[in-house]
Amino acid sequence: MKKITLLIVLACLQISIFAQKGDEAILKELEKNKEAYGVIAQQIWDYAEMGYLEEQSTALLQKTLSDEGFAIKSGVAGIPTAFTAEYGSGAPVIAILGEFDALPGLSQERVAEKKSAGKAAGHACGHHLFGTASTAAAIAVKNWMKKNKVKGTIRFYGTPAEEGGSGKVYMVREGLFNDVDAVLHWHPGDRNQSNAGAALANKSAKFRFYGVSAHAAGAPHKGRSALDGVEGMNMMVNMMREHIPQDARIHYVITEGGKAPNVVPNFAEVYYYARHTRRDVVIDIFDRIVKAAEGAALGTGTTMDYEMIGGTHELLPNLTLQKVMYDQLVSVGGVNYSAEEKAFADKIAKTLGQDKANAKKASSVQAYKEVGTPRGSTDVGDVSFAVPTVGMSAATWVPGTPAHSWQAVATGGTSIGNKGMMVAAKTLALTAEKLFSDPSIIVKAKEEFKERRGADFKYTPLLGDRAPALDYRK
Repeated sequence: MKKITLLIVLACLQISIFAQKGDEAILKELEKNKEAYGVIAQQIWDYAEMGYLEEQSTALLQKTLSDEGFAIKSGVAGIPTAFTAEYGSGAPVIAILGEFDALPGLSQERVAEKKSAGKAAGHACGHHLFGTASTAAAIAVKNWMKKNKVKGTIRFYGTPAEEGGSGKVYMVREGLFNDVDAVLHWHPGDRNQSNAGAALANKSAKFRFYGVSAHAAGAPHKGRSALDGVEGMNMMVNMMREHIPQDARIHYVITEGGKAPNVVPNFAEVYYYARHTRRDVVIDIFDRIVKAAEGAALGTGTTMDYEMIGGTHELLPNLTLQKVMYDQLVSVGGVNYSAEEKAFADKIAKTLGQDKANAKKASSVQAYKEVGTPRGSTDVGDVSFAVPTVGMSAATWVPGTPAHSWQAVATGGTSIGNKGMMVAAKTLALTAEKLFSDPSIIVKAKEEFKERRGADFKYTPLLGDRAPALDYRK
């Protein structure tokens, strides 16, 4: 018995020493190549391509991974800009997600004041950093595996159109995650944290009304306003808000309402989101929104159809993986500003109503929490119901900066964004190394995953069987 115990202790010690050396090698490599990855990230910032239109961004990331010996599969799941990049073979299969789409209407220069760069879109959610950090992590893990003859597969998923397009949902629906043991991801933010994930389920659609054009003054009785249909729908949906769960969210934007006041518009379009912590509630609310649209069309003498654009599950947490990732984030630490960066951050902070930037929040790691607060939606939710999934955020923006803001675009285009990106790259890589080095973590994570998901769970994508909405940003 004593001999067996000694052998176990020695084995654990060997694993610990091996992991420590792996940590050092991975961190050293990423630190050495941080400038090169910064260049890649800022190039994608400059591209600022919207969902399903990310041709240059995906090409750059694919080339970067291919040059490092990854096997590339392009155009997966019927999406031209989606891809996978893989190194190694067999189990375990550890996946890292990478996004790279920008948001419309948020063009911004790399300055601490609101100033358009004259483009159609901007990286207000930091996905240029997201895709690049994940690429860097995958390459660092690959090099560690190669050097140490580690068995298994590291796989990068290039996932387009997270912003409303639900790109990952199609990849899950296509079965691209069926052989994966664990998924790692991250997101740009205003702080460093690795808490239990949480997100709102979401269904989105564009409702299109068709009427009859006429002269608004000369022959209004001959017209049927498609815009009236949209406004009637919006009025009824707004009345619904009193009769839905308090924590539900419904928001819309009129994308087309006519061209001139003296022409009765024969076409109008409104784009809707419905969100809640539970997908069954989202489904119910969305069905009621459809009924409101049908009623509005009937009442205005117009016709209506709608196109599903996106649909995502809520996020399923995995505390087994979460604690591992948190420990790695703590070991990496946060973002330390240079004097120049602090001056820039202070200017940004003033536009957010602060006296100066909270540099301490950027440099520290937030305390671990086992319960997350859902504030937005992500197609990572669908991935989390397919395979154990874990994520984090890094301080790529000045503390207090909201996502989808010009301040986020501006800061993400500077060295502050690059520094936060490397915090994420290091944390992701170290987490992957831990999973490869200790298979028992994966076993435990899968047990938790099955328990949380439920024995009777059957995956049904909220966007149905539609083909990818490749033109939703055109």
